[in-house]
Amino acid sequence: MIFDIDKKIVHASDSGQGIKKNKKTIVFLHGSGLSHIVWSLTEQFFSSKDFNVLSIDLPGHGNSEGPCLESIEKIAEWLEEVFNKLNLNQITLIGHSQGCLVTLEYSFKYKKRLEKIVFIGGSYRMPVNKDLIDLAEGGDNDAVKLMMKWGFEGSKKFIGGNPVEKIIQSPRDISEILAVDLKACDNYVNGAEAAKSLNLPSLIISGELDKMINLEASKKFSNLVKNSSSHIINGSGHMIMIEKAFEMREKILEFLNK
Repeated sequence: MIFDIDKKIVHASDSGQGIKKNKKTIVFLHGSGLSHIVWSLTEQFFSSKDFNVLSIDLPGHGNSEGPCLESIEKIAEWLEEVFNKLNLNQITLIGHSQGCLVTLEYSFKYKKRLEKIVFIGGSYRMPVNKDLIDLAEGGDNDAVKLMMKWGFEGSKKFIGGNPVEKIIQSPRDISEILAVDLKACDNYVNGAEAAKSLNLPSLIISGELDKMINLEASKKFSNLVKNSSSHIINGSGHMIMIEKAFEMREKILEFLNK
């Protein structure tokens, strides 16, 4: 699906099914430097379960026109423009990593559109190592290597290679997309307040081996969010939707059907 916001092209994958008014809608938000591609196994599954699905490329990512938005707050405001443009309500918002921060901020400002929320590999606060930000701003590929080292327990296990390397491929991708995202995460300070105010049914999914958002951080997050449940996926690092897609999908479906 292709549409425009503020005269900028936006791309969102809808699994080729479009948006039908008689179905509930699931919206997927990717993490820093990534794109809708990371949700390919997930969106197909939920489309087959009779949901509308929408995996959005944030501004400047994937097939959406840039530039990237430099704060979590601005991304949340942009997302409201998207939902208003598409006339979407009764949304389940599913965010991964940076997408969790966007989901939190969006729910803080515009919760009337939401029905349920799923947080994957995320927390209410995501401070980023300064060395990583410096490398990313310089377009250094070591930024991607550090992300993989901190995010994955066994990055060599990915069939066909690590997905992060396949999405973030050039110095420009690193300096103009990844660096902007990392700084947005590092600068976001409203997460605790947003988490405490959240009172929608929420599911928090964590990877047992995730070094980027460890289990202690995930537990603190869960304790802040009222009406939330948690699930830990054993043997998974940060890229849960790729490392353990089948288990993750089933847990989300179980949550949505409650």
